[in-house]
Amino acid sequence: MAKYVAAIDQGTTSTRFMVFNHKGEVVGFDQKEHKQIYPKPGWVEHDPLEIWQATQDVIKGALDKLRIDISDIAAVGITNQRETTVVWEKATGKPVYNAIVWQDTRTDAICNQLAKDGGQDRFRLKVGLPLATYFSGMKIKWILDNVPGVREKAEKGEVLFGNIDTWVIWNLTGGPKGGVHVTDVTNASRTFMMNLETLDWDPEMLEVLGVPRAMLPDIKPSSAVYGYAKNSGLDGIPVAGDLGDQQAALFGQTCYDPGEAKNTYGTGCFMLMNTGTSPIQSKYGLLTTLGYKIGDQPAVYALEGSIAITGALVQWMRDNLGLIKKSADIEELAKTVEAPGGIYFVPAFSGLFAPYWRSDARGVIVGLTRYINAGHLARAVLEATAYQTREVLDAMNLDSGVPLKALKVDGGMVYNETLMQFQADILGVPVIRPTVAETTALGASYAAGLAVGFWKEVDELRENWGKDKEWHPKMDPETREKLYKGWKKAVTRSFDWVEA
Repeated sequence: MAKYVAAIDQGTTSTRFMVFNHKGEVVGFDQKEHKQIYPKPGWVEHDPLEIWQATQDVIKGALDKLRIDISDIAAVGITNQRETTVVWEKATGKPVYNAIVWQDTRTDAICNQLAKDGGQDRFRLKVGLPLATYFSGMKIKWILDNVPGVREKAEKGEVLFGNIDTWVIWNLTGGPKGGVHVTDVTNASRTFMMNLETLDWDPEMLEVLGVPRAMLPDIKPSSAVYGYAKNSGLDGIPVAGDLGDQQAALFGQTCYDPGEAKNTYGTGCFMLMNTGTSPIQSKYGLLTTLGYKIGDQPAVYALEGSIAITGALVQWMRDNLGLIKKSADIEELAKTVEAPGGIYFVPAFSGLFAPYWRSDARGVIVGLTRYINAGHLARAVLEATAYQTREVLDAMNLDSGVPLKALKVDGGMVYNETLMQFQADILGVPVIRPTVAETTALGASYAAGLAVGFWKEVDELRENWGKDKEWHPKMDPETREKLYKGWKKAVTRSFDWVEA
């Protein structure tokens, strides 16, 4: 009998292969970074072939280290950077263009054009999303409109579209030799083309965006057997779970009841709240999205607050300014001062996502004086993540009508004690880190394991969840609101920088 379940975690900066036991504990992994390509200001691309090669490398790396027989693996799940858009030739598997990454803002003009007739929320009731550069549909349109010959091939059914989950699954199950062309409801809900009610591609949205139906994958549950791995080191293993990374983290954090929420601290920051089996339309700048769907069970919806730049700001401090040698150094630098010295850093490098949805915004540092040093800047960088999370939580409380009592957190930044304490302080609620912080990969493995009976029901998964550390607010309410007022003022200074 199989002992493990595995997950491919394809993120914005790296790819991991992780293996979990029945208790949801990590027993082995491997990781590999890939290049970030910036052809123009606001443009962000990845090489899909490099990502697929990295995927194969980490599978081999993890299995070599573990020295287990692949028959010990019951199933493999996929989780992925969402919205990142790949179009490739069906016959060859060759991408027609680089992957356009979720952060990319080149589709701003497309969004503005579509918003002229009905505004930014023109399609929100149907797809749960505002018109924004974030989503895949506009990225597909850009490729079809700007890469010679692709539209003609798309209309003939010769090219395929997928977010990274679809790209990986297609290659994992055979590629040009019979690869399965599928996505799940969570990833499909980020395309701007899936109807929230029908959970299928919406004919009106396809027409509006000019996207041929033939190039789109079939939409499946998040937990189901899609096919079997071939020529990847996992030959014969069921590919049985697929969730966008933030929904995977919601699943891995065992937020299975309405009102439960998590926040993931990665390249960006993403807070999701389970809202049950009916979609809630946000009135406060959040996204209505799919949380997950297990087999034939009803789909579960979520409210999401997406923040573009959090961990990426730390990387910017490291790579562009050279103020730290590695990302973990940010905390020590921040601890050289007690406060940011009156400055705020609004990292609107590619506009602002939730709750503002301002693609015209750009990053600002406000409140600078001669007193400010690198330590103050480092602290402001960390606090920017916490402030942005507070804005999303406020919106979520208003939309749901249920004030959040505690926030479950995961992702790379949750080991930064200074950030987590300030996060609790500025929210005014406890912040809880689980025993297994890699909840994104864990969620994908849970979905895959459920599909093949490795776990029977979600109650088994709840039993696996454990608390590692909890931070409680120490800041007095008056100070909290004074600091937050300063942040809100700083945010307004980032608006209207890019002129139409």
